[in-house]
Amino acid sequence: MYRKDKKHEYYTIKARKEGYPARSVYKLKDIDEKFHFFKKEDVVLDLGASPGSWILYISEKIGDKGRVFGVDIQDIKINLPQNAVFVKKSILEIENDGFLNKKYNSVVADLSPNTTGIKSIDAGVSLELSEKAFEIAKKVLAKNGSFVCKIFQGEGMDDFLKEISSHFKIFKRYKPKAVIKNSKEFYIVAKGFLGQEQKREKRDKEEK
Repeated sequence: MYRKDKKHEYYTIKARKEGYPARSVYKLKDIDEKFHFFKKEDVVLDLGASPGSWILYISEKIGDKGRVFGVDIQDIKINLPQNAVFVKKSILEIENDGFLNKKYNSVVADLSPNTTGIKSIDAGVSLELSEKAFEIAKKVLAKNGSFVCKIFQGEGMDDFLKEISSHFKIFKRYKPKAVIKNSKEFYIVAKGFLGQEQKREKRDKEEK
């Protein structure tokens, strides 16, 4: 059973001891330590921020002069750090919110749909959320910015990954150690955002 997975229990206990509300923090920490995402004074957008573990980790990494903006339809379960802002809202309803007028060094998304237990449906909803996260990232990422996004193996995923890879200098699929062994969950890790113009130029050259 999922709940009896030893690694799951290890990271859950570890999170509790270290003051994080969820074990997902160790997925982000693993990604950051391997790919070096966050630095002092960064401005970061955290989509699907509840219960708040990623906000806590990011706020520590970017320091007092950095800023992290969290968005989620669910409340967070932490005392918000001084360098953090949280908005309770579905990312599917984000249009002209003030924080979308900023430029970010990184956009991270650990979005989880309300699961039905039907894998094909759950994977489809997860893909929809991931596509929305990427749509937001394209609008707000600074040049050479980074994108991290959770996704589940499923239909339509390959085309989505190909689209993301065309916008970045570096693109990887990565499964952090804290992900359950048999899970279809993995993370998109992309660095060096090119932007829409550069992406179009690349496509135009390929078509000539």
